[in-house]
Amino acid sequence: MRGIPLLGALAGVSAAALLSACSVSTTPGGDAAGGDSGSDGSLVIGFSQATQQSPFYVQLREGAEAAAGDAGAELYFADAGGDVTQQNNDIQDLITRQVDVLLVNPVDPEGIAPGIAAAEAAGVPVVTVDRPVPEGATAHVGRDNEAMGELVGERLAEELGSEGGTVIEIQGDAGGAVARDRSAGFHRAVEGNDAIEIVEGPYANYIRSEAVTAMQDLIQTNPDVVAVYAHNDDMALGALQVLRENGRDDVLVAGVDGLMEAVEAIADDGPYVATALNDPIALGEQAVQTVVAVDAGEEVEPVIDAGTALVDTANAADYVGDGVFARDQG
Repeated sequence: MRGIPLLGALAGVSAAALLSACSVSTTPGGDAAGGDSGSDGSLVIGFSQATQQSPFYVQLREGAEAAAGDAGAELYFADAGGDVTQQNNDIQDLITRQVDVLLVNPVDPEGIAPGIAAAEAAGVPVVTVDRPVPEGATAHVGRDNEAMGELVGERLAEELGSEGGTVIEIQGDAGGAVARDRSAGFHRAVEGNDAIEIVEGPYANYIRSEAVTAMQDLIQTNPDVVAVYAHNDDMALGALQVLRENGRDDVLVAGVDGLMEAVEAIADDGPYVATALNDPIALGEQAVQTVVAVDAGEEVEPVIDAGTALVDTANAADYVGDGVFARDQG
C-alpha cells in the first residue's frame, strides 16, 4: 500500500472506510530526505490530523503536503474527524505502515497518550503541530495563542476606550488548550479597563454555524453589547452576520486566525476591527521542515514558535490576497 498517490481520494469516504484506508501520500519523492522506509529510500511521514472541519485545518494539511513534496518525502495523511479514539487508531495504523516520523495535530492532547506511547514503543519520533501534548513529542511547532488573544484584546480595548461596555466572548472548544489560551490572553489585555464587562458565551467549536446560533440568543440577552470577541474568525464572522441581520452595525467584532474574509472586512473599515495572523500553510510547512530535521538527526528546539502579528484597520489592506488566510509577510 506504500507509495500509491491518493491525493483527493478521501472526498466522500465514510468513517468506516477511512479507518481501513486512512492515509494518503504525496507523489513519492527522491532520496533527499534521508529516511529508509520509502520504496526509493525517501523519508515517509505520517500526518495524523484532528479534523478537516475547518478552513484552517484544510490549509494546514495543504501546507504540510507542499513541504513534504519539496523535501522529496512521502506523506500519509489521516483525518480523525474530531474523534480521539479514531486518532489513536490512525496513529497505530500509520506506525504499522512503517513511517519514519509522525506529525500529529491532536484532537485531545491528553487523550492521544496511547498513540504517543505506541509511537515511542515503535521507535517513531513524534512532532506535534498547532496543539502540544504533555509529553512524548520530540518537538512542537505552533503559535502562542495567549499572545494572539492579547494582541486582539489590546486593539479592541483601545477602540472601546474609557466608555467600555459589554463584550461578548464566543469560545472555541470546552477544555481545549487553544480556547483556554486565547481567552486568557484576551482577558489579560482588557482587565485594566474596568469599564469593560466580558460576557462569556457558549462554546461554538470554531464553527460559524454554531456561532450564528449562539449569537442569535446572545444578542437578545445582551442588548447593550458593544463588541464581540470570538476565538477564531469563522465564529466572529458568524456573529457579524447576526449583528447585521439585527441592524447592529454599531457593535465591533474581532477574531483570531487571519481568515481572508475577516481581513477583507477589516480593510473595508466596517465594524470588524482586528484579527491575529495564524497562517496555516506556513505552519504546516514549518512543521514538516521540523520533521525533516528530526529525521536527519539535527538538534531542534522542543518548542518552535511560528509567530503571529496583529491585523487591524491600519494594515489590513496590505494582507488582502487570494488565499483563504492572510500570509505571514515576515
